[in-house]
Amino acid sequence: MAYVITEACIDEVTQDCIDVCPVDCIHFDENLDRKLYIDPNECIDCSACEPACPVDAIFPDNKVPVALSEYVELDARWYKDPAAVRARIDELKPDAASNVA
Repeated sequence: MAYVITEACIDEVTQDCIDVCPVDCIHFDENLDRKLYIDPNECIDCSACEPACPVDAIFPDNKVPVALSEYVELDARWYKDPAAVRARIDELKPDAASNVA
């Protein structure tokens, strides 16, 4: 089991979870990513990140709500193909700033 960061993190990126993670398994590329990602291969399932999240975006992978289940795969895939994941995040939740005419 690993923890997963879901949709509520998009455009929040507060990093409170990063501050409490004892193994530094939460990452993002500043100015490129709209959410944070947990590396499922590095996560030790300590759960420190979950209560630290101010937007309740973090779940154990086996308790991610069904409507958000794609985020389990997206968190893992970001470590192999971040550009594809960024594109998918933009499809799932278009950036309000990019839609300004």
